[in-house]
Amino acid sequence: MTVLKKWMIALGIIIACLFLYYTLPVLMPFIIGALFAYLGDPIVNWLGRHKVSRTLGVIIVFVVFLLIITLLLFILVPMLERQVNYFINKLPLIIHWIQNVLLPWLQHKFGSMASLNFSANKLSLAKTLKPSASVLTLIINTITQSGLTIIAWGANLLLIPVVAFYLMRDWKKVVAAVQSMLPRSIEPILMRLAQESNEVLGAFLRGQLLVMICLGCIYSVGLWIVGLQLALLIGMLAGLASVVPYLGFVVGIVAAAIAAYFQFHTAWSLLYVLIVFMIGQAMESTVLTPLFVGDRIGLHPVAVIFAVLAGGQLFGFVGVLIALPVAAVIMVFLRYFMQSYVASEFYQELADKPSSKT
Repeated sequence: MTVLKKWMIALGIIIACLFLYYTLPVLMPFIIGALFAYLGDPIVNWLGRHKVSRTLGVIIVFVVFLLIITLLLFILVPMLERQVNYFINKLPLIIHWIQNVLLPWLQHKFGSMASLNFSANKLSLAKTLKPSASVLTLIINTITQSGLTIIAWGANLLLIPVVAFYLMRDWKKVVAAVQSMLPRSIEPILMRLAQESNEVLGAFLRGQLLVMICLGCIYSVGLWIVGLQLALLIGMLAGLASVVPYLGFVVGIVAAAIAAYFQFHTAWSLLYVLIVFMIGQAMESTVLTPLFVGDRIGLHPVAVIFAVLAGGQLFGFVGVLIALPVAAVIMVFLRYFMQSYVASEFYQELADKPSSKT
């Protein structure tokens, strides 16, 4: 390969990255649709092995996905709305406790600290977040302030299932078309890396999603048994945060401990909360992660934290969502380059070269 061709490839990669960066808001429906298609493709393939046509299999998977999402919205949203309103009702009391109990205690224990006055914020929150106000009403009012926002949201929501349906139906054709365009000299290597990346992404997206759902259910049920009013809200939040190792445990136990203190005012309630999250953490490390994810991703916890922070810094909330899948794929290529480097003559020459004596 000539130097000119290498520079042209590098320029093409840079242009593609810039295009993706600046068109990310427009591409979001296509990315989400492709994600649904990727998650549903193994189910469609399984149906195909049982003599179900590709189109009919896609329709079945599509209807099942839609029913699950609809049921979750109708069941979970009202429950979460009630708990969010309960939290809003308790928020001024929490701020009052921080200002009059926690800060004086910290000043007494750790010396002089800058005084934080929450009075103005407390009054503002009390006016803005009225307990009687519906959370859905607040969201709808915020969205409907702009007609263009409504049109954009509506178009994106309609576009996602359309993209997901056609990509799921033609997934094999899309993969075959991409494979046919690869240079013949590197096609076997790229297809092997693509297969490894597919295994890693499948392990993460399907496995980690199941782990998050199971943890959310374990935390929610456990806190409900304890009697916590915010059991579902805190449990689901901890389950979602568990995408980062130990973050769900830390966020959940802190939020649940604060909520339990204001609801029960006893130390025993804090012990019960600790037991719930210790059980959840034990279930995650011994059962859920080995069963659903395994060791196929190969990302160190420090690398996971860095990937999430870097994704958020570069692409905001979307970056946080795609950080770990992208990092997992990058790790596949890094492992290949490391293997190629170790097998190279350059590395062998360095390994065989005797060290100079001083």
